[in-house]
Amino acid sequence: MAKAAKSAKASRADPEAGAAVAGGDVDGKIFVGKSVKPEYLTLRLANRHGLATGATGTGKTVTLQVLAEGFSRAGVPVFAADIKGDLSGVAERGEAKDFLVDRATKMGLKYEPDQFPVIFWDLFGEQGHPIRTTVSEMGPLMLARLMNLNEVQEGVLNIAFRVADQEGLILVDMKDLRAILGYIAEKAEELTTQYGNVTKQSIGAIQRQLLVLENQGGTKFFGEPALDLKDFMRTDREGRGYISILAADKLMENPRLYATFLLWLLSELFEELPEVGDPEKPKLVFFFDEAHLLFDDAPKALLDKIEQVVRLIRSKGVGVYFVTQNPLDVPDKVLAQLGNRVQHALRAFTPRDQKAVQTAAGTFRPNPKLDTARVIMELGKGEALVSFLEGNGIPSMVERCMVRPPAARMGPITPEERRTVIAQSPIKGKYDTTVDAESAFEMLQKRLKETAAPPGTARAPGEEPEADEGGILGGIGGVLGGIFGTNRKRGERLTTTQTIAREVARTVTGRIAGQIAADIGKSIGGRTGSTLGRAIVRGTLGGILRR
Repeated sequence: MAKAAKSAKASRADPEAGAAVAGGDVDGKIFVGKSVKPEYLTLRLANRHGLATGATGTGKTVTLQVLAEGFSRAGVPVFAADIKGDLSGVAERGEAKDFLVDRATKMGLKYEPDQFPVIFWDLFGEQGHPIRTTVSEMGPLMLARLMNLNEVQEGVLNIAFRVADQEGLILVDMKDLRAILGYIAEKAEELTTQYGNVTKQSIGAIQRQLLVLENQGGTKFFGEPALDLKDFMRTDREGRGYISILAADKLMENPRLYATFLLWLLSELFEELPEVGDPEKPKLVFFFDEAHLLFDDAPKALLDKIEQVVRLIRSKGVGVYFVTQNPLDVPDKVLAQLGNRVQHALRAFTPRDQKAVQTAAGTFRPNPKLDTARVIMELGKGEALVSFLEGNGIPSMVERCMVRPPAARMGPITPEERRTVIAQSPIKGKYDTTVDAESAFEMLQKRLKETAAPPGTARAPGEEPEADEGGILGGIGGVLGGIFGTNRKRGERLTTTQTIAREVARTVTGRIAGQIAADIGKSIGGRTGSTLGRAIVRGTLGGILRR
């Protein structure tokens, strides 16, 4: 017994011995497959990011599932976008099918079906828990990207956010953003001198783009309760990391929303998580499928932000793995940050394809025994060229590897199985109901009502009305103002009829005023009485006469 325990301990410490702790993994490493030797991804170096590329149908999704299962077994939470629904099978136990058992046997691995803890998410709340954020948290840069705004329109959006901050207006959902845009349109003249040109044309263009975003389902993304990132970083009772799967099949109908959401998620992780350096294993691993959507037509400011986040987020204990068809889809500055590589087959049918093959081959540490460029085009389904970081972060020489079979189900689960998983979720009920708290829209509506209140209603509580408020002279002023156009808006011109009527009114009211002043003077007596009478009349009727 002691001898067997000693042997098992030795095999776990020595990957070359072939024995495994679970599912082929060894302490601190994930078993990915076998070349001339077992190929392992070292957990301590997993936050140095990675890349999985290959043509359609070459096995990228299976490789993604193998990595996700390995991280989960090691107690590392995973977030992954599920473009076709195939990744959802990780929530259900696999089946010992002949081809899976045969592949495992060739690797010296006993095939053991397994299933993993999963939380399903969906921006639209249909195939998982809804994910929401607020407009303020998204910020003007990513919103401008989401709505495809030009530089001028993005500038106006930045002004809207600045005004909202200064006036304490909370931007939560789409109606708040519409409200603040309407507000700055009303104050355009004042804001132009302070922040720069604010035109109604630019605001109108932004409002139209908001309408497009709403029609694509963006309304469901903005609101409360907002996502708590801690819900992505859970482990179950057995210490396995939860695999958070984003249902992205419908989301892919709007690729810009998909890419912007995932970039926002990365940015939030970067902002909120503390520095941890290089932990023994990542705190979270993030898989970004169809990664080219993140970089397509992205402005330089956004590309700089992506590069910064990818470069610095590893010190927060987060590993980012891009999954795409072609390595050319990823900019060189980002590609240089990706240390762990899995390359499935590429087909060189066009000059661009041939360039992609050469680029992919050139990113690996050369192996004198392997013609990398040739092998990339010869790989079969389930095979890949791999190079993982080892030692002090040095890439291993590229090897041709057969990827191990997944332990969970391959392929999508049924809608009934999905509903069962959602019903048993540890966050059930937390995000399912939208909360519409008071924010910018409601606050601006309240201001508008207070401004539009009739005279005499905007006094402080308990304050007594003025003696003549709503009295005879006030009534006369209101009537004359309505008839002769004196209650017009600032800058509004009088009609010809109103101009003539005003002159007649001045003459008539002037005579009345003179008579009233004379009567007051007689009552009080002397020059003082006459002066006082004229002052009272000027104060009462002067506002009308001077219009």
